[in-house]
Amino acid sequence: MYIQGDVYLTEAKKVPENAKKVNTKNGKFILAEGEVTGHAHAVVDDELEVYEKDGILYIKASRPFTVVHEEHKPITIEAGIWEVDRQREYDPFLEETRIVSD
Repeated sequence: MYIQGDVYLTEAKKVPENAKKVNTKNGKFILAEGEVTGHAHAVVDDELEVYEKDGILYIKASRPFTVVHEEHKPITIEAGIWEVDRQREYDPFLEETRIVSD
């Protein structure tokens, strides 16, 4: 598992069937965007593939790649298939779970 701020990547066995290929946005694959700052957890690499299925991103990489963010140190992820997720927090007063904002 790799963690950068509120985003984490866990190893996946495969990209789900019927997942749709994701295109870059301004030359980057955006994994998560900050709601307030507009900063983003992103990958700048044209030799990997990113897919989306049911709101979950999957990265398929044949070589190591780097995830960058304006407020965090870059992290290098090894080759493989990765599922991208966001940390969540539970609010016991509202009795709901929500995605952590970075």
